[in-house]
Amino acid sequence: MLDICLLGTGGMMPLPHRWLTSLMARYNGTGILIDCGEGTQIAMKEKGWSPKPIDVICFTHFHADHVSGLPGMLLTMGNAERTEPLMMIGPKGLTRVVNSLRVIAPELPFEIVCVEITEPEQSFSFQNFRIEAYRVNHNVVCYGYNIVVDRIGRFDVERAKALNIPRNYWNPLQKGEIIEADGQIFTPDMVLGPPRKGLKVTYCTDSRPTESIVKNAQGADLFICEGMYGEPDKAQKAKEYKHMTFYEAAQMAKRAEVRELWLTHYSPSLIRPDDYMQEVWKIFPNAVAARDGRSVDLTYEEE
Repeated sequence: MLDICLLGTGGMMPLPHRWLTSLMARYNGTGILIDCGEGTQIAMKEKGWSPKPIDVICFTHFHADHVSGLPGMLLTMGNAERTEPLMMIGPKGLTRVVNSLRVIAPELPFEIVCVEITEPEQSFSFQNFRIEAYRVNHNVVCYGYNIVVDRIGRFDVERAKALNIPRNYWNPLQKGEIIEADGQIFTPDMVLGPPRKGLKVTYCTDSRPTESIVKNAQGADLFICEGMYGEPDKAQKAKEYKHMTFYEAAQMAKRAEVRELWLTHYSPSLIRPDDYMQEVWKIFPNAVAARDGRSVDLTYEEE
């Protein structure tokens, strides 16, 4: 199960009932935070989630509304007696930005490992899942992210029996291990069917529509995409500042054939995003004007 919570949905500046951009995901005991805008800690507290299991923090880019909550978050982690290393992933310059922000959070009981993205598309593998970064089109270097949980094929008991594979090897083979014993080699493909559909969440803010977004969002279970402007007369402003409208996000969701779209990263002037959803639904019916704290537990499809 992949737990997703959109902690903050605001862009540029926080509002009384809308914190700045942040997404948290939890999978198999691992916590992933994407962006850490001002108020992220408060939004997390309001949701009842804890920063203690955060293992990876990804940054789309280094504008203040995406990074300004980091010093406080680090101090909170330190006060919670965290000692495990914390990985951070982001565009080139990540190390410099993090070190600058740490001027007000200098002493931490854990190591920070900064990994800077060097390619237009780059994948980072972890135990049982991976994070994919892809370049988007903003007025500074900016990346979107996929969180992908792959799912192996079903274990074929009859094949295992027919091949006389000892039962004590079944579990390791199912976990992807290769077994060498008594002069024989047993590999997972001998007993596993074709890979099954896993889980995929695509997250993108601060960009004009791009083919890279459509390609990377293809078939996602959940596509979380910025909708900076819902007002039809703001289309030119979106182009000028390299942001997106609700309708552009909906068009990409349709083209990428995603299961569900959550809009986020609203302009401070956009007080009631729901007012503009009727036109969005004409383009992509399964869309939501997300609010802070919206969450979902994604599970594998039934077979």
